[in-house]
Amino acid sequence: MITIDIKKVSAKNDNIVIIADSKTKFDKFLSTNEEKFLKQKIKQKQNSITINRLSSFVFIEIIKSEKQEFKTIENIRKSANKLHSQISAEKLKEITILDTLENKEYTLALAEGLLLTNYQFLKYFKDKKDKKYTFEKMSIVSKPVSQKDIDELVNLTCAVYYSRDLVNEPVSFLTATQLSNEIKTLGKKAGFKVNVFGKSKIETLKMGGLLAVNKGSIDPPTFSILEWKPKNAKNKKPYVLVGKGIVFDTGGLSLKPTAGSMDLMKSDMGGAASVAGAMYAIAKQELPVHIIALVPSTDNRPGGNAYAPQDVITMHNGLTVEVLNTDAEGRMILADALSYAQQYKPELVIDLATLTGSAHAAIGHQGIVGMGNAKPKVFSKLQESGEKVYERVVEFPFWDEYDEMLKSDIADLKNIGGKVAGAITAGKFLEHFTDYPYIHLDIAGPAFLEAPDSYRGKGGSGTAVRLLYDFFKNI
Repeated sequence: MITIDIKKVSAKNDNIVIIADSKTKFDKFLSTNEEKFLKQKIKQKQNSITINRLSSFVFIEIIKSEKQEFKTIENIRKSANKLHSQISAEKLKEITILDTLENKEYTLALAEGLLLTNYQFLKYFKDKKDKKYTFEKMSIVSKPVSQKDIDELVNLTCAVYYSRDLVNEPVSFLTATQLSNEIKTLGKKAGFKVNVFGKSKIETLKMGGLLAVNKGSIDPPTFSILEWKPKNAKNKKPYVLVGKGIVFDTGGLSLKPTAGSMDLMKSDMGGAASVAGAMYAIAKQELPVHIIALVPSTDNRPGGNAYAPQDVITMHNGLTVEVLNTDAEGRMILADALSYAQQYKPELVIDLATLTGSAHAAIGHQGIVGMGNAKPKVFSKLQESGEKVYERVVEFPFWDEYDEMLKSDIADLKNIGGKVAGAITAGKFLEHFTDYPYIHLDIAGPAFLEAPDSYRGKGGSGTAVRLLYDFFKNI
């Protein structure tokens, strides 16, 4: 992680990033010739300009305001990603951000973009030292930015890093048991409690969905309960998060094709990673909110006594489910967790899951598919946070008619709805295991990126960590 400090002024030999706009006067920072060069570049409509002083660099970021402020902020984060490429190319170790606009949001957005871009997953490289970015320190000169702001940014970035690490880990390391161990470690670092149920306890609880999916694996399942309950919590009834923890998904007996499908399935625990990361950020920042998170976890394999199409499974809440596709396993383990959440009489439950290709096909990696029965005001608040951190949530319909597609001839439900509206019928399936206000977030698109996407990088993106943190902070 890059270290960050606050300065009152910048030194002459610093590598400086100047945040400015078209009205900024640069005579305090630049020589006459540098000013002339800058004006020429601005006339050419360049907003990111570099001045090489041989002994140091000056990077100027001209902020162009959009009608919607959240778009301006996102453009700054993206500019920071491009700036990071220059910092890396020049092998710079330190930079100083100089805020001439005295705008905290702009300054923190630039710092955030740099921090998120600087993430690397190098654990399995022999030459990791050679591949590591040289950028290691950032100073900020800005009147409105406080140490408290910096601490929050660092804690939130660490949370995203941890989430990305979990998604990037292969199942050869990250079994269900190891995922629970990693969550315990995060709990110790951040200060939230973690309780992990093993297979015998899961059997006692009659979590039929989680046990069924686990039947093809030689590794046992786990069920992790995370809790942050500060004394000053403002909510009487807890908020509950549920994260899908399928550490690898072969599809089970409904085996996936390898190319373009199974290849990316180490990321099928992206929901669990998002939940764990969000809990880390919330606890580190000591938000006054009582939150419980549930993470059911296993891999889904076709071995041993694997559950099969046409099996009928009795779930934790007693409902029976006819399995028509063993690759629709995420909803089976989530259903047990959602049913378990009923005992808390929660204010709201939000589940996060890389659940359907249908969601990914509908909106790509540009956003998160959301739906549910929570009050519109609550969903709007979530969407507001989504715009602010640019992890946007698109609301899909949640009409009762979709329940018709889940009716089975031999059980209470079947686990798939058909060829159309797959993301929605998956959400409607899960609703049958709830008795509280509920929002389902399908993060199948943005959770794992096959190509670099600005500061989100490539591979595990840590999506929804910043979204959830901002949502609960505002609450």
